[in-house]
Amino acid sequence: MGPAALFASGLAAGLAAGTASCAAVQGGLLVGLVRPAGGPSGPSARTEASTGTAADARARTGADAAAVGAFLTGRLVSHTLLGGLLGLAGSAVRLGASVRAVLLVGAGLMVAVHAVRLLRRRGGAACVGGPRERSKDPERAGRPECTTCGEPTGCSDCSRDHDIPAAAPVRATRSPVRRGLALGTATLLVPCGVTISMEVAAVSSGSALAGAAALAGFTLGTAPALAALGLLLRRLASSRLAVLGAVAALAAGLFTVASGLSLGGWLPGAGPAARAESVPAASAGPDGVQRITIWATERGFRPGIVTARADLPLEIVFRTRDNYGCTRTVTVDGRDVVLPVTGQDAVRLPPRGPGDLRYACGMGMYAGFIRFT
Repeated sequence: MGPAALFASGLAAGLAAGTASCAAVQGGLLVGLVRPAGGPSGPSARTEASTGTAADARARTGADAAAVGAFLTGRLVSHTLLGGLLGLAGSAVRLGASVRAVLLVGAGLMVAVHAVRLLRRRGGAACVGGPRERSKDPERAGRPECTTCGEPTGCSDCSRDHDIPAAAPVRATRSPVRRGLALGTATLLVPCGVTISMEVAAVSSGSALAGAAALAGFTLGTAPALAALGLLLRRLASSRLAVLGAVAALAAGLFTVASGLSLGGWLPGAGPAARAESVPAASAGPDGVQRITIWATERGFRPGIVTARADLPLEIVFRTRDNYGCTRTVTVDGRDVVLPVTGQDAVRLPPRGPGDLRYACGMGMYAGFIRFT
């Protein structure tokens, strides 16, 4: 396929997967774009807290758009460069399943930390002692006013009356644009399942231009969903729904950590599953090779547990139908297998001893087990 065809294919895959696997994994990094503790810093932020004018609201919206735009820009540039490298250098640039698992766990922990910070600073910007003065009241002149009730008192006192925490001290923080660029670039290290499929397409192209086109198209396809999610999180972080956004972010972080542990095979196995007679078993053919068919659906693998005889080779036929989810990429026996959207592909395993073999989708969301007996 040429660069134009790969770009179109990547764009279609991105649009189909942007609201699912990529938003679930990479979207968690958007939590890092929320405003720093106590709200945005600087005179403009204090003016916004004190007056709440339409101009301030427009400025806040512009800042949100700039931060999210920087995130998407960093993501587009990094993925396009990776696509070019993959097309030029081949599969040697790709990350193995164990490395991706570690990166998923790290990204999930980072998201969880950001979420905890959001919870700790809940309502911190609700009561801000502004620099306004009541020039007509000599007794109140020069004393800060609470923007919640207008009384001339500092937030540390007024917070007791309104049952809200005091504002954190204003401090200098990294620019939201620079933070967005850094986090967008970091998504390169946390690929979702469909990203891996496009990386394989870039490798197969054998061309730097075609590889870059494939991942650029895919990144642009996922951009609308991530942009909407980023703006939503930024808005929630500055409203009374900040707690809801923080809880959702914490859940996303823990989900990402669990996905990484699952992909790395560091979670408990199938456990005391159903009896052997209730689990599908592979059948051996005249050539002595066992075969079993497993459906890779957007909601997991069916059946999730199968049995096979030990010390005989096994051929697993993975079948798909209109599957754009992460199960299109299967990590089995230390290698990634990319399945067609609709069709099938076979994986041949050498003879193994008794025990369980665990396989998972490319981002660890879903797993299946083969029990050798």
